[in-house]
Amino acid sequence: MRSRPSARCPPLRSPREPGTAAGAVARLLATAPEYPVRLAGPRVELRDFEPGDLDATLAVVGDPEVTRWLSFDTRGRAEQAERLAQDIARAASAPRPDYYLAIVGPDGPLIGFARLGLGGHRSGEVGYALCRDQWGHGYATEAAGVLVDFGFRRLGLHRITAATGPDNAASHAVLTRLGFRAEGRMRDHVFTNGAWRDSVLFALLESDWRGLPRP
Repeated sequence: MRSRPSARCPPLRSPREPGTAAGAVARLLATAPEYPVRLAGPRVELRDFEPGDLDATLAVVGDPEVTRWLSFDTRGRAEQAERLAQDIARAASAPRPDYYLAIVGPDGPLIGFARLGLGGHRSGEVGYALCRDQWGHGYATEAAGVLVDFGFRRLGLHRITAATGPDNAASHAVLTRLGFRAEGRMRDHVFTNGAWRDSVLFALLESDWRGLPRP
């Protein structure tokens, strides 16, 4: 997901053979929290979406200055209402295909979202976006870091990637601070807002994550 720390915000899988490494990871996934999820950072909290989040989410996905950095077009109210209902229903499915979570700011309002999509071979993909008036405070770094820690520590992932626009310097900085490494450029990776766009692929391995300095 292309993303940039972002209009005005309103006031696991079945085990295989028990003795194998795959079986151990599967048992970890089976015991990981699935729904509802609440993850706390020093200043922000990540939680599952609720029906009352429509206006706040629209301040993110309905703002062209935000979606120019994302992998989908700007959404109107009706489309976002339908998407939000789908997101809430998907979160309650078992097993979860992703962890698409609201970012709640220090004063309580929803200020953005972060997502950890789950793939094969113990992989994940992280993305994030904030309301435009919340850019520049470090909230994207904190929220993405909380989700990355959750992916490695609780879900047993081996590799987490992120794809962001080549000119999205703010998102590149977020990922670099979290220990991600740029691995290459994917040409015409997404079609959004009427044009094909490249993406830079970043990745973080579990071994890299374990070697990062802890606060």
